[in-house]
Amino acid sequence: MADEAKTGARVFLVDDHPAVRQGLALLLAQKDYVVCGEAGDRAGALELLDGSPADLALVDLSLGEESGLDLIGDLHERGIPALIYSMHEDAETIERAFGAGADGYVTKREVSDVLLEAVAGVLAGRRHVSPHAAQSLADRVLATQAGQAEGVLSERERQIMAMTGRGDTSAEIAATLAISARTVETYYSRIMDKLGLDGMKALRRHAIHNYQ
Repeated sequence: MADEAKTGARVFLVDDHPAVRQGLALLLAQKDYVVCGEAGDRAGALELLDGSPADLALVDLSLGEESGLDLIGDLHERGIPALIYSMHEDAETIERAFGAGADGYVTKREVSDVLLEAVAGVLAGRRHVSPHAAQSLADRVLATQAGQAEGVLSERERQIMAMTGRGDTSAEIAATLAISARTVETYYSRIMDKLGLDGMKALRRHAIHNYQ
C-alpha cells in the first residue's frame, strides 16, 4: 500500500496475483500516484471502494474464476474510470470490455511506460488503447472487411483464386477449367476490380493468404 501522505491521483488495483499488485504499486509510485486500495476479486474490490474513493481502477479481467468484465459496470455506476490491464489480446474481449464501460485497455505485453501513459490519459478523461490492443482491433476490422469483399466474388472467381493461391499458373488454370488463358486474365481483372487489388502481385499475395 502506498503512503497516504503522498500526493497524486488515487488508483485502486484489482488483480488476483499479489505479486502483480505489488509490482504495479511500485510502478505507480514512480509517478506519485497513490494506491488507495487493492483487491483480488470483485467482492473485495467493491467492499473496499465503498470506503476508499478512487480516481481510477486498474483492473485485470482474469480474477480467478470471475471475470473483471462484471466489475467494470460496478465501477461505472460509482463514477470510477476503469483501465483494463490484461493478458487477453483478442479483439472480441477488448470490444466486450469497452462495451461494458471500460475507459482504457492495456495488454500485459506492453512496456511499463505504455501503462503509465494509459493511466495518465484515462485520468485526464481520455480513452486509451495500447498498441497491441489497437493492433488486434485493426486486424479484426480488416478481416471483417476482407470477408465482406470476398462475398462479392462469383463461385468461378473464388475457384480461380483458390487455384492461384496454391500456385497454379494462368495456363494451368485454363487447362483445368477448360477455358482460354485470355478468359482467365479477364477473370483476374474482374477480381482485382472487386477486391481493390493493384496488379497481379497483389492478387497472388491475396490468394496465397486467403485461399490456401
